[in-house]
Amino acid sequence: MWMYLGLLAALFLGLHNLCKKHAVKNNEVYPVLLGTLISGLLILLPFYIGTHFFPEATLKAGFLIQDIPLEKHGYIFIKSMIMCSSWILAYQALKHLPLTIVAPIRSGGPFFTFLGAIFLYQERPNLYQWIGFFLIIFSVYLYSQVGKKEGIIFKNNKWIYAIIGATFLGASSGLYDKFLIQKIHLNPQTLQFWFCFYCILILLIILSIIWFPKIEKRKAFKWRWSIPAVGVLLQTADYFYFKALQDPEALIMLLSAIKRSQLIIAVVLGGILFKEKNKRKKLLPLAGIMIGVALILYSN
Repeated sequence: MWMYLGLLAALFLGLHNLCKKHAVKNNEVYPVLLGTLISGLLILLPFYIGTHFFPEATLKAGFLIQDIPLEKHGYIFIKSMIMCSSWILAYQALKHLPLTIVAPIRSGGPFFTFLGAIFLYQERPNLYQWIGFFLIIFSVYLYSQVGKKEGIIFKNNKWIYAIIGATFLGASSGLYDKFLIQKIHLNPQTLQFWFCFYCILILLIILSIIWFPKIEKRKAFKWRWSIPAVGVLLQTADYFYFKALQDPEALIMLLSAIKRSQLIIAVVLGGILFKEKNKRKKLLPLAGIMIGVALILYSN
């Protein structure tokens, strides 16, 4: 069951990536990110209100937000710091790079998760899983060669380093998620609500220093329908992902890989909608990534 929940998360993440590309194109990155988080928090707010005023009905519906001690708030705040850093790097890279380059580099995240799952959680891969992960990494390298034809030289482009950093931090957050869900026993909606709340606080501090005081930057910001759509789709994807992690049999390294199937939407539809170049040449590395995911998914 947890694998199917992972596929649902991948579906909504793929749609989320398309909306995110639309939201940040020729736009100010930080207010876009803040807008998506506020939209996500508004989606979760009824659960928080229901928990306090209609606890029995909210519990019966399966959306009760837990009353947690200060220590657990600290754990969630750490996740918020990690993911805020990852998002800032990823949004800046997405603003300056084609989606068909960004999405495949992000697909290398499962490799970092894979290593962490082995050393931190003693998850043991079989031969097909090894082959699958290395196939994903090799396919990402092939994407870098296609990227050069679009004028994107990987070793000289700071946005490439930004997306690599974002990928590493995102993978670290994925490993931390398993700890929060299975060891700290947070339910999905509790983790989502407080994580979103702390991310907004962090971004408001950052924006008060680097964005709000600058009139030209405020004027450059454009509100788009895709900004709240990003927040709603991300919260939906996270809910299915965290529900999958609640299963004690769920393996974080496999879930991380299953989520990469979002590339079908990001690369194929993204290439069509945003008219990015070399779409056909990107299909071979995409096939390699999908074969790698299939090897992991069906290896058990």
